[in-house]
Amino acid sequence: MDQTLYRNARIFTAEPGADGPSAQAALVEGGRFVFVGDEEGAAARADAAAATVNLGGRVVVPGFIDAHTHLLMTGQALGKVELTSARNLEQIQERITDARAADPEAARILGRGWLFDSVPGGAPTAAMLDAVADVPVYLDANDLHSCWVNTAALDELGITDETPDPIGGRIVRDGDGRATGLLLETAASQIVWPHLETHTTDADRDVALDRAFDAYLAAGVTGAVDMAFGESDLAAVERALTRHGGDLPVRLAAHWLIDNHGDAERNNNQIRRAAELAGRDFGGSFRVVGVKFISDGVIDACTASLGAPYTDGSNADPIWPLDALRPAVVEADRLGLQIAVHAIGDAASSNAIDALEDAVAANGDRERRHRIEHLEYAAEGTAERLAALGITASMQPVHTDAAVRPNWDAMLGAERAARGFAWGEYEDAGALLAFSTDAPTAPHDALGNMYVATTRHSALDASFEPVEPELALPLASAIGHATRDAAISVGDGGDRGMIAAGYHADFAVLDADPFTDGPQSLLTSRIVSTFVGGREVFSATVSA
Repeated sequence: MDQTLYRNARIFTAEPGADGPSAQAALVEGGRFVFVGDEEGAAARADAAAATVNLGGRVVVPGFIDAHTHLLMTGQALGKVELTSARNLEQIQERITDARAADPEAARILGRGWLFDSVPGGAPTAAMLDAVADVPVYLDANDLHSCWVNTAALDELGITDETPDPIGGRIVRDGDGRATGLLLETAASQIVWPHLETHTTDADRDVALDRAFDAYLAAGVTGAVDMAFGESDLAAVERALTRHGGDLPVRLAAHWLIDNHGDAERNNNQIRRAAELAGRDFGGSFRVVGVKFISDGVIDACTASLGAPYTDGSNADPIWPLDALRPAVVEADRLGLQIAVHAIGDAASSNAIDALEDAVAANGDRERRHRIEHLEYAAEGTAERLAALGITASMQPVHTDAAVRPNWDAMLGAERAARGFAWGEYEDAGALLAFSTDAPTAPHDALGNMYVATTRHSALDASFEPVEPELALPLASAIGHATRDAAISVGDGGDRGMIAAGYHADFAVLDADPFTDGPQSLLTSRIVSTFVGGREVFSATVSA
């Protein structure tokens, strides 16, 4: 087989205990590393015909694996009006106006990323959008758990004063019972999203998915775990497999989204569909590995389920109450599926652990690695419970970016907020900690994610002070959680996520050295090139 020798590099292997770059060369053969170490050792192992690449002393890291993302949605979001950086209503309205002027023939305007604290009183209304647009407007909140629409969109959706709230969601209404234009949780995911799907073509989805692949490779990301997979995603990925010759540009594992219909048989039918897909061979670059339950909402919208009320006195019931979650989790575990439970509030994460404990008791001891997603605010002792059960803590540093924390802090209160995103608790307890971005709820940029993890500053707006900087992690730990541990979280330990002999040669080359220049350099660092299976799939000058 052809060999390639990469030399004159500063290689961070992400092996356990590594605290910085420790190797200078790597030999790749058949898409895998066959040697990683010093230049003399690599040269001794190389064939006389081996190609040699001089990396110019640059830092090399394993390809990042976004352990919780929404790939097709990310590609779609990259084509929507960006609103996260809009800091007040006037700026939001101005961007909607500009979008309308840029495409006056568009049937509707789609935006993404608005923050509650950028809207007066944190209460968006249809009237605010009616003032600047006469076509339907759909604006996803930064966390994707709410959708803000105008009157034309409410009409298009068929939402009236009499429309009932879906299970686990709410059509926000004013004192007279009229819909305000804010749709929470399943009112967004089960009303808005299916409606917009009917106005999206397969060609649109194909463009969006390839856009996401390109964006990830340019960010040094070589693998992803999709956490809300459905039939449209599956069809788009199958078309992409054909389009890309049987291998996706980014290695992808998927969790099938299970909606709570309030009917055990309907719920189980979704689980059985996931099990069917998990048994199907799609090739080495894609597989369905499990199921995803969204057990509660988000703190910003006060829809996450807490053990004690929010600062405004409200609280939220879980989307999946324990009496519904428990049997569904037991069934999914019985079928051998990896289970991921979205749980942001402490009550929701406690319920999730209870349900996973019941699955173990019901189905007996065997090797399994389930996951809890987000864990933004969890009860003390949660980390220890996860470690004891072998449950992965799947968390997103970029969700605590200082620029998006003000409303989160205000809704939770100072005492609870001080323990938010407590990554060190999971490390100390010995639980597996996998990092991700949850794009498009946050930027997909891996280096920005590492900046937040290592500083607790903002990668979006430098004017914000850091939040709980004492909870920041060393750079080596953060990268390890976003590579090695992200791979382990979906059963790829020993195969991906490290630069070591026997592992797939998935890696990224940086144009700066954050290990010596400090974490601030992550904000200006760029990916020079990205490799998947030893093949260069992105170059800062030429991408393929």
